[in-house]
Amino acid sequence: MKKLLKTSAVLSTAVLLSATTAYADLVKIGVLAPLTGPTASDGEEFVRGVELAVKEANAKGGVAGHTFEVVVADVVDHSAANVSAAAERLIGTDGLHVILTGYASLSMFEVELMGEANMPYLSAGPSPQFAAIVANNPDGYNCCWSLTADFKGYETDVTPTIEALSAAGHFPLENKTVAIISSDNPYSKTISEGMKVAFAEAGWTITLDELVPFGPVSDWRPILAKVRENAPDVIINTDYIPSNAALFTNQFQENPTNSVLFLQYAPLVPEFSELTGKNANGVLFNAIGATLNVDAHPRGKDVSAKYLAEYGVPSGAYGTALYEQASIYFDALEAVGDPTDHDAIGKAMGATKRPIVAGNLEFDQATHVARYGDDFVPVTFFQIQDGKGVMISPDKFKSGAFVTPSWMTK
Repeated sequence: MKKLLKTSAVLSTAVLLSATTAYADLVKIGVLAPLTGPTASDGEEFVRGVELAVKEANAKGGVAGHTFEVVVADVVDHSAANVSAAAERLIGTDGLHVILTGYASLSMFEVELMGEANMPYLSAGPSPQFAAIVANNPDGYNCCWSLTADFKGYETDVTPTIEALSAAGHFPLENKTVAIISSDNPYSKTISEGMKVAFAEAGWTITLDELVPFGPVSDWRPILAKVRENAPDVIINTDYIPSNAALFTNQFQENPTNSVLFLQYAPLVPEFSELTGKNANGVLFNAIGATLNVDAHPRGKDVSAKYLAEYGVPSGAYGTALYEQASIYFDALEAVGDPTDHDAIGKAMGATKRPIVAGNLEFDQATHVARYGDDFVPVTFFQIQDGKGVMISPDKFKSGAFVTPSWMTK
């Protein structure tokens, strides 16, 4: 298991420089991250990604005459109280001029705090909630931008992907039936509600529609028993917490049905594979913002290799994403020069148009959310094969082909 990060509310890490290197003006970079709680493995990646980018920048002498230090605030369980306390602590830290995160709250309310403080802010959290806040007054949020693209693909792309896999002969769709399980949080519910509409419009029947309380789940067997009463062609669980998704997978494998098993995001986190082992082989999942670690996208392959070399483990979605957030801030600082000019820094970040690990970044100026699509940031589909996620779609980035799960060929 990964070494746990320290659990104090705020940690300050100065990247070491050579004793012969003179310090220029020091800029502090804030990171909102869950250092404790069920998503701590994601939080560890947040911090590592930023620290890697800062280490590289400082080793080159800094940016625009400035070197950098990382300051981390623990959002714990993503509750409003913990996120507010962490965000306000960073905003009030002397010398801190940008805040980065994978996700802090799932409602994205902290964007309003950043707007009030005019604090440059980059997030890779739920984009529908982010867009809903910014769209009311885009000019009032020149500080804030989302690397996560529009979630529409999460809602609409699963249905045609599964139908295409069936049409290719990988498995039959006996009755076009689907069981959908979701966690009661804005991320999971938004996606599951959109999926329900997409499946219904495509003529599918929903055999089970189950909502579980947000947080750790100790036993999925009662829900799986309901699933098995009318075994569907497809089982979907949008609970994104890796330990929950892993337990669901392990307990599904106790008595698997002849169903495609689709999970939302969680298998992208290395912790999921550690907890499931061979039980995960065959699981299908997708992600918006996953690193395109293929020859067709050199940026993703290069940053992935750097992360692996530095930490000895591959990045999930967030180590490389937070590296990119830091690099976007460095580009903006290079252009503006003055880190205290938050308005200019925010606008410069929002003008970014270049390859990042997840695709080609360009922001929608009406919502401040990254543009979605195969030419921008795509929805990527994966299947777990031999313990690793193999990208099977879109075609221009895929690294392998779908393999019919063993439990469906018995």
